Amino acid sequence: MLLENKVAIVHGGGGALGGAAARVFAREGAEVHLVGRTPGPLDAVTDDIEAAGGRASTAVLDAFEPEPVREHVARVVRGSGRVDIALNAVGVPHLQGPPLEEVSLPQFLRPIEGYLRTNFVTAQAVAEPMRAQGAGVVLTLSTPGSQLPGTGYLGYAAACGAVEAFSRVLAGELGRDGIRVVCLRPNAIPESVATSHVGEVFAPVAERAGTDVPGWLAAMADQATLLGRLPTLADVAEYAAFVASDRAGAMTAAIANLTCGTLAD
Repeated sequence: MLLENKVAIVHGGGGALGGAAARVFAREGAEVHLVGRTPGPLDAVTDDIEAAGGRASTAVLDAFEPEPVREHVARVVRGSGRVDIALNAVGVPHLQGPPLEEVSLPQFLRPIEGYLRTNFVTAQAVAEPMRAQGAGVVLTLSTPGSQLPGTGYLGYAAACGAVEAFSRVLAGELGRDGIRVVCLRPNAIPESVATSHVGEVFAPVAERAGTDVPGWLAAMADQATLLGRLPTLADVAEYAAFVASDRAGAMTAAIANLTCGTLAD
C-alpha cells in the first residue's frame, strides 16, 4: 500500500474533494484524521473509511483559527506519534460571475484572504512536528484560474495564484527539513457540485453564459480541455495519494496539472 503506517490530516475532510482524498489515503494504509466545521459530513466519511477496514477520526473545528488547529495537530502527534501528510481541502464560499465594475472590495478580497489564511494556519501547525521527525508532505489546492485570463473570477483567480506562490515558497522554506510541498491544480469537478459550495459559486457564471451549471460544465469539458472531459474526484484523490507517498519522494515545489488539458504546461 502506498501510505502504509502514514498519519494524515485532511482539513476540509467532510467536503467532496477532501472526503475523496481521505478515503483513498485510508485505503492505501494511512491513519486519517478528518477536520471540518460540520460534524455530519465528517462522520459520513469516517463511517465509509471504517466500513472499508480503514482507520479514521474526526475533529470539529475552524481551520481558519490558529489555536484550535495547532491543538488538534498536537493531539494527533501525542496519540499517533507523528503526522506525515497534511492536505488542505478547505473551501471558501465566494462570488464568481460579475465583472470588475460589479464586484465590491470585500467580495474581491474574500477568497484571497480566506484561502491564504487557512493554508497558512494549517501549514504552520504541521511544520513543527514534521520538522522534528525530518519528513512530511504538505498538499494544497488551486485551479487553472491562476493562469487563465477571463471575466468574472478576478478574486478567486488571484487567490489561486497566491496559493501556488505560497506553495512554491513554502517548499523552499521547509525543504531542507525533509518536508515536501505540492499544490494540486484540478479544474472544476462536476461530481462536487451537489455536495459542496461550488454549485452555488458556479451558478452566476452559468447564468451569465445563458445556461445552467451542468450545461456550463459540459461546454467547458468539450471546448476547454484536451481530453474532452473534466477531472473526477477519483482522478485527484488517487494522485494526491501517490504524490503524498514515498514514490514521489523527489517531487516538491510543484504545481500538479490535473486539469485534463485546460492548461498545457
